[in-house]
Amino acid sequence: MHGYTDAKDDYLKRLRRVEGQVRGIARMVDEDVYCIDILTQVAAVTKALQAVSIGLVEDHLAHCVVDAARQSPEEGAAKVKEAADAIARLVRS
Repeated sequence: MHGYTDAKDDYLKRLRRVEGQVRGIARMVDEDVYCIDILTQVAAVTKALQAVSIGLVEDHLAHCVVDAARQSPEEGAAKVKEAADAIARLVRS
């Protein structure tokens, strides 16, 4: 079971909302809407995806990393490294 399983429906709801926002942005571009208005919507989508990412990181740390650390120090360290790498990718994006 993955760390996000308990909140899966919430994540799917958020992602569907983001999907709708992205479709709206595409429609705005198609309709030649003012650049700044489009950029405002892009910023909103970016923030929504960041919120999903933070939630997934929290769930991963609370479940996957903790469970691995309980199994052995080596498995715990591997999961911590994996999480740190994922967080670094998020920060760079």
